[in-house]
Amino acid sequence: MLLNLHTHLEGTVRPGTAAELAEVAGCPTPVGGWENAFRIKGPGNLTVFLSHVAAAYPLLGRAENLRRVAFEAVQDAALDGQSYIELRLGPGTHARPNLSVLKVLEAVCTGVAEATAATGIHAGVIACMLRHEPQDLVEEIARAAVGLANSGVVGLDIAGDELLYPSLDRFAPLYALARDAGLGLTAHAAEAGPGSAAREAVESLGVSRIGHGSHIADEPKLLDWIRDEGVTIEVCPTSNVLTGAAPSLAEHPVHAFVKAGIAVALGDDNPENTGVRLSEEVRLLVTKGDLKAEAVAGFARHAINAAFCSDAVRRDLAALLDHEAT
Repeated sequence: MLLNLHTHLEGTVRPGTAAELAEVAGCPTPVGGWENAFRIKGPGNLTVFLSHVAAAYPLLGRAENLRRVAFEAVQDAALDGQSYIELRLGPGTHARPNLSVLKVLEAVCTGVAEATAATGIHAGVIACMLRHEPQDLVEEIARAAVGLANSGVVGLDIAGDELLYPSLDRFAPLYALARDAGLGLTAHAAEAGPGSAAREAVESLGVSRIGHGSHIADEPKLLDWIRDEGVTIEVCPTSNVLTGAAPSLAEHPVHAFVKAGIAVALGDDNPENTGVRLSEEVRLLVTKGDLKAEAVAGFARHAINAAFCSDAVRRDLAALLDHEAT
């Protein structure tokens, strides 16, 4: 069973869709075409990785484009065999003078709702605040997420350069606002920054999940603390290798997480950029990552427990998993 707890909308744009949207918008075609612009050629660093993700940004400043891309992202997840997906995005990146943060999220929620009705899989939207964004913008994102808490948005996240912008203080009140509205709380942390950044996110923001968290594996006592606190790590194996956060799948921090007994849930992060979707991530963790198949299969149960979904959806997913196991 495939459950995807970490995928970015910006990294799901089909090259063919990009070409169509660009033609309508009058955007020039990148040298080598859209697939070449999106696809990361090999391991590098986070800056190179994000430059490929950002190639899609000029196409996402219209509500109708956001709705379409969100629909196709969920559709592609269903085609990959996924039963559940949480689609996250940085709405502040795509807002325009005539397109508010709220309208951005509404468009994505509409596309996701249409796709879930068409495919039958479950899905939700996570709003990301970016560490470099000004205070008025991150407040707007948090308020918009809260306003759509019962209309498709299921969680709040923080992403961005944690080395340049390590402080979380200004985000804590916004996470409290989201928690009071019933939203799930996660944070990108300890991907580029030290493992302590993950503990700070748990203690300061109240998150129940950590995105990537690679450097948690550097600190044995922190591994135990994360496990004892019941925090789930959202692991995106191929992405971590391409950003340099892990040297290879065989040497990926997920091995330390599993050994420490930490709950792990999988994501494919930016599948059009990496060229690897969740089903392939699962296969590669066994064939190239040297993890036991039963350990990888167990990640689905962790994902169900950690998913930002209703109790009814959680029961449906658990029943489906139990049925597959029989």
